[in-house]
Amino acid sequence: MKIKILSRNPDNYMRETVDDMPKLLRNVDPALHPFQAEREYTRALNYTKLDKIFAKPFLCSLSGHRDGVFKMAKHPYSLSTLISGSGEGEIIFWNLARRENMKMIQAHQGMINGISCSPGGSLVTTVGSDATIKHWNVGPPEVQPEQPVAMATHRAAFSSVHHQNSKEDGGLFATTSMHVVDIWDYNRVQPVNTYKWDISYMHYVKFNPVESTILASCDSDHNIVIYDVRKKLPLSRVKMRMSANALAWNPMEAFNFTVASEDFNCYTFDMRRLNVASYVHKGHTLAVVDVDYSPTGQEFVACSFDCTLRIFPCTESTSREVYHTKRMQRVHAVQWSLDDRYIVSGSNEMNLRLWKARASEKLGHLAHRQRDVQKYAQKLQAKYASHPQISRIARHRHLPRYLHSAAKRLREHRSAVKRKEENQRLNAKPGRFPRISEKKRHIQNTDD
Repeated sequence: MKIKILSRNPDNYMRETVDDMPKLLRNVDPALHPFQAEREYTRALNYTKLDKIFAKPFLCSLSGHRDGVFKMAKHPYSLSTLISGSGEGEIIFWNLARRENMKMIQAHQGMINGISCSPGGSLVTTVGSDATIKHWNVGPPEVQPEQPVAMATHRAAFSSVHHQNSKEDGGLFATTSMHVVDIWDYNRVQPVNTYKWDISYMHYVKFNPVESTILASCDSDHNIVIYDVRKKLPLSRVKMRMSANALAWNPMEAFNFTVASEDFNCYTFDMRRLNVASYVHKGHTLAVVDVDYSPTGQEFVACSFDCTLRIFPCTESTSREVYHTKRMQRVHAVQWSLDDRYIVSGSNEMNLRLWKARASEKLGHLAHRQRDVQKYAQKLQAKYASHPQISRIARHRHLPRYLHSAAKRLREHRSAVKRKEENQRLNAKPGRFPRISEKKRHIQNTDD
């Protein structure tokens, strides 16, 4: 005789202790959940709306400078340390965690044109319009000296400086002045190498963080020149239609870099193919002044004379976020923190501003359930991002009237240029006015 009984294991549905979460049994058979897609869509829509409600990216404003903030540099190891320089020649060491000024030093007689931290983080190098290079010790505020530990003079004013990412804490660093790029050794008072392309004025230089022997410079003749410190001559050059104000190397892809241009756009290049831009990033309505990558290499932030910051994904032409305030004027410098959570901007009205890298991100400690909910919401938003209602809400930004007007004028100008080119093709011989892609339109020529 067979007897059928129900047998259950208590370990499958009972908690071991009172503090444990109750175990939920769920059958994932799709036949039992006919409205799963509808529920997920509703949740994705609600999560998108909640992101808009809790989107408050601005954290605080840091004041202390007596002139506009033109240059900034982040410490390579201390997440809370930031160094900023102003037009009065002063540098300030900031503690971002406490949001306070740790130390102010009158570094130069004139404008600060460049700030860079050594790879080990023990030195800060500054250059100014007084044609001097000064090295400062980074230490506690109470023991930090008022005088530089080393100083060198030059025949002309410096316009930028950047350290090589090497194992040695001193190592090499590069500066630009007049029409040359100089490579310096910390232990010498004269440059160890000098690069010159033509007579144009060099105003920006930056080392590659991955391939530490590679560096690039921008000049007033619209050139972007790439060098290798192991060689005596420049490697290659690309000439743009408008001048490039700054550039940033991708920290995860050594061959990619992004330039901030005077024509309101940013251009991402592959140094192996300089005859065409990999991506053209549009959105600003005035000249783009500075650019910096996130430590993940997936996004970068750009600042402009239109008083805004824009965060661009590396592989998209439009920005995902626009930051602005009523008081913020022209933004000259921007830095992305090494923990990928914050952005710092320096603007013309003598203030630094601290922003969240993701506008609706919740700061502070999160419980496991909160992190799981965030991951679930992000997955749903990515899954239904192409739906019209969700994409419309996610794209919408509240912008000032002057930005709307400037963007409208820019669209009208670009459409007029496009319409004129189409009319020229209709009334000319075939092939006289070829179609040129947007990625090649702004490049004049290249040299290797």
